[in-house]
Amino acid sequence: MGKLIYAGTTEIGFEDRVLAHLQIVVGLKLRRKEGFFFSWRDEQSVGDGRSAIWIDPAIPLLFRYSGGRPPKINKTWLEALTLSSNSAQGLQLTEEIGALGADEVNADSAPGR
Repeated sequence: MGKLIYAGTTEIGFEDRVLAHLQIVVGLKLRRKEGFFFSWRDEQSVGDGRSAIWIDPAIPLLFRYSGGRPPKINKTWLEALTLSSNSAQGLQLTEEIGALGADEVNADSAPGR
């Protein structure tokens, strides 16, 4: 399991595949100097609720992966996450959507890379 390290102090665990998709969407927003909320459903081990953080270009982020290989990127899911990030509610992490395999690209060739 990888981690999103927020502001150098808060570590949030995500699977590497999820983290790779988040890195692309967050990177696209931050390149445009846009701040936004990012929310996700917590795991049972931390209370099974929801959490949200404010993402801003001035707040340091570190995407730390547990594996050595970049995961395949699901373009359909990436597009859904990107649309979500542009909404009034901000980026809402959802379950992966789209057909696995046919809609995947290498992380190095994903949009915004």
